[in-house]
Amino acid sequence: MTDGAVTAAHVLVAADKFKGSLTAVQVAERVTAGLRRVVPELAVETLPVADGGDGTVAAAVAAGFERREVPVTGPLGESVTAAYALRGTTAVVEMAEASGLQHLPEGVFAPLTATTYGSGELLRAALDAGARTIVFGVGGSATTDGGAGMLAALGARFLDADGRPVGPGGGALADVATADLSGLDARFKDVELVLASDVDNPLTGPKGAPAVFGPQKGASPEDVATLDAALAHYASVLGPEQAGQPGAGAAGGIGYGALVALGASFRPGIEVMLDILGFAPALSRATLVITGEGSLDEQTLHGKAPAGVAAAARAQGIEVVAVCGRLALPPAALAGAGIRRAYALLDLEPDPATCMAQAGPLLERAAESIARDFLS
Repeated sequence: MTDGAVTAAHVLVAADKFKGSLTAVQVAERVTAGLRRVVPELAVETLPVADGGDGTVAAAVAAGFERREVPVTGPLGESVTAAYALRGTTAVVEMAEASGLQHLPEGVFAPLTATTYGSGELLRAALDAGARTIVFGVGGSATTDGGAGMLAALGARFLDADGRPVGPGGGALADVATADLSGLDARFKDVELVLASDVDNPLTGPKGAPAVFGPQKGASPEDVATLDAALAHYASVLGPEQAGQPGAGAAGGIGYGALVALGASFRPGIEVMLDILGFAPALSRATLVITGEGSLDEQTLHGKAPAGVAAAARAQGIEVVAVCGRLALPPAALAGAGIRRAYALLDLEPDPATCMAQAGPLLERAAESIARDFLS
């Protein structure tokens, strides 16, 4: 055991996915296997986590929610299968399931025309299943349409100056003359809709959805300017007050649509998810917490899952260590976030491609090191 190490009788593994290599569930399985290779009888509890982005439904299902699948409209207008999670009257809906980048063919983007219509269909399916509280994870989107597609699927109408419906996508929002919300699904008046996101950007401007996130969805500088102007116009018609709210720019502005028209509230995604996943009681049983994600970097400190897990554990005086593929934070930043030490897979295998391909076995090796350093 290293100097200052703790003896842990009960380890809680609460990590997010390693994007592109391991799901959060697989991370938990690999860490558990590595720990028990060194301490066979170790008590390990796993609680896969997410921050509202892709993997949110999977984390809910791992915590006991029922996975349900429905056909919806994908970002390019095609039919796709999307999942949400349900437990009692609480649903977890992940907009990326319907409108995410994973539904685009490789190398194909549609920054001006991709639609969130399927996200509205997914919300409606949750309502039809009896949900009265909906946690709406918004992230990983292929879209920048301000949630107009989502609202259209729920009964809104966006008309041009001639009274005709505008086309799909953010580019067409420049043509909106009238926003008719009279046909919106009335059930939202009696539903608690919580936007869960690690993004607190406004809708438009230098820190808005098009400028910050448009390029990763294939938007050229000209597209970014077009989308920013179109969304600003759309907000002037629908309601400019909410455009500057934290979270309005989440997932290509779907946050704005939910805030302005569906009565949604906004909370940091990891806080919402830790609540509904039952993190507090799991934490109360733990003497060591292992968290992590694919890359521990500056973004991690701003609302990502490991930072939320570490903050909650630190508040209870519980030691936290992290696993990651890539470590780009100095020790002082880790300590400031409440993480005592981080174990990076790239330290075990420096070639990035090989590291990604062998992430599972490498993660087991990292967990063995944690067990030797903290548990034996």
